[in-house]
Amino acid sequence: MNMNIECVAPTRSILGEGAVWDVGDQRLWWVDIMAGLIHCYDPVTRDNETFDFGEPVGCLARREKGGLVLAAKSGFWFYDPASGEREKIVDPEEALPDNRFNDGGTDMQGRFWAGTMKDGGEPEKAGTFYRLDPDLSLTAWRNDFFTTNGLAFSPDGKTMYCSDSNPTVRTIWAYDYDLNTGAPSNGRVFFDTSALPGRPDGGTVDAEGCYWQAGVSGWQLYRLSPQGEVLMTIDMPVEKPTKPQFGGENLDILFVTSLSLGLDPDNPQPEAGSLFAITGLGVTGVAQARFLG
Repeated sequence: MNMNIECVAPTRSILGEGAVWDVGDQRLWWVDIMAGLIHCYDPVTRDNETFDFGEPVGCLARREKGGLVLAAKSGFWFYDPASGEREKIVDPEEALPDNRFNDGGTDMQGRFWAGTMKDGGEPEKAGTFYRLDPDLSLTAWRNDFFTTNGLAFSPDGKTMYCSDSNPTVRTIWAYDYDLNTGAPSNGRVFFDTSALPGRPDGGTVDAEGCYWQAGVSGWQLYRLSPQGEVLMTIDMPVEKPTKPQFGGENLDILFVTSLSLGLDPDNPQPEAGSLFAITGLGVTGVAQARFLG
């Protein structure tokens, strides 16, 4: 393995997150949550186009009908970056003004999942995952998260992963996933990160069914087997990697977002908050479905 880590978009994002590779676009879409910015990175031209949504954006997905679906501070939206046109879908937490959306993505059947968390102040178990179906019906699932994170699906779509990044939890769970209904069941602990330097942040899976975890605050990424064993540890040039996502023409580039908040003052990190690309892993990812609504 001849691995290389390169900073490809030196954005110095406040909270870079939400990376998703669109096979049709051949682009990586990602966000700066707190700045309300949506980025679109082209690995061929190395251009990183930026769109200002005007409020915090937790996660997004490309929409089969065009544009994006996203989960923002004020709920779910359709958004066309090219025209600026936006359409409100629903705000499930209008009565919870201290909450915002965080991690999410699509399942293999084109449903959009997104989770919330309390934004600032004393942490509380106020986070909920929501599933937005193509008919735009909304289903709430598990409302006991400090920080919703780590959403990913196995290559066959039959296992759903999610995590809670809070230091008192730092656990990744796996669930059986019903492809027909989008309902998770039979939850179990997939991996407890207590023995690792990094807490679980964003996650993705590769074609071999392994789960990749960004070890936030730990300077590392981890590749976990389907049985929950650490197969690979990658040291990152930044303290707080936040979300890995495979992309590129052959799905063999691992893109990684990061954040620049609350860093160790004794370790200067001029590239914190940037987008990184890891090549030479000898591993490929899984194509991400577009939202079908």
